[in-house]
Amino acid sequence: MAVPKRRMSRSNTRSRRAQWKAALPALSRCSRGHVIRQHHACPTCGRYNDRQVLDV
Repeated sequence: MAVPKRRMSRSNTRSRRAQWKAALPALSRCSRGHVIRQHHACPTCGRYNDRQVLDV
């Protein structure tokens, strides 16, 4: 098993961890204009792909 030969400095560790950002979720609009996550039914009007799928 590979083991690091030297301890990694704080600046190298922190610069590597600086790339661990949470990505924003991809958002779109339903047919009635509500902001929703892609490929999900709209929680406000209950529609998905211009069809009523949830009773709201």
